[in-house]
Amino acid sequence: MTGLASVALVLTVGLGGYIAYSASVSDDAATESMGSNQPNVRATATKAPSPTPEPTPTVTPVPPFASQSFRIAIDRIGVDAPVVPEGMDEQQVPIVPLNAYDVAWYNFTAQPGTPGNAVFAGHNTWSGEAVFHDLDQLQPGDTVRLRGENDGVELVYRVTDSFTVLEDDPNAVQVMLPSLLDIVTIITCDGTRYYTGDSTYGHDYTERRVVRAVRENVHEQPLG
Repeated sequence: MTGLASVALVLTVGLGGYIAYSASVSDDAATESMGSNQPNVRATATKAPSPTPEPTPTVTPVPPFASQSFRIAIDRIGVDAPVVPEGMDEQQVPIVPLNAYDVAWYNFTAQPGTPGNAVFAGHNTWSGEAVFHDLDQLQPGDTVRLRGENDGVELVYRVTDSFTVLEDDPNAVQVMLPSLLDIVTIITCDGTRYYTGDSTYGHDYTERRVVRAVRENVHEQPLG
């Protein structure tokens, strides 16, 4: 972006539901941090944490990681799922997978493995339990791994935060802002499930679960 150009974001996650807010993020705001890296597990905040300064990145960037197929693995909750790059639809709404077990990486957020905020989203339920049904069980120190399927490179992230925001909280868009660190943000639905009558999804949730993790290192995995 240049000057004071802004991006309007309306995030679609969970059981096809919408985080029912939009916000304009200026270039000035985009240079701020995404929130504290201190543990804040299972907080039921009604808004996202306020931005705070971040330290200078100390993790070396890796080559373009998302140019290959990759998976996300979270051992504590038994997740090992394919990642699907997604953008926005014609209404500028981020696209979510139309199945229970794919995970979306939003290609308008940071490239995994580089300083920035790589944002992922997946369903909590989809005709039963879906890929991030147990995301609320993650604790500080748990690992999130992104594994390249071509070169065997594995990016290892350490969970630092887990919190909820209300679906209509206008401040919640801050979880998608850039970061000076190499972090991942994972979003799914949480709270109370209610019927919407939508022809595709049918239900939504009153909150969104947000998990933040900071990259720790890179592993070279043998292929085959």
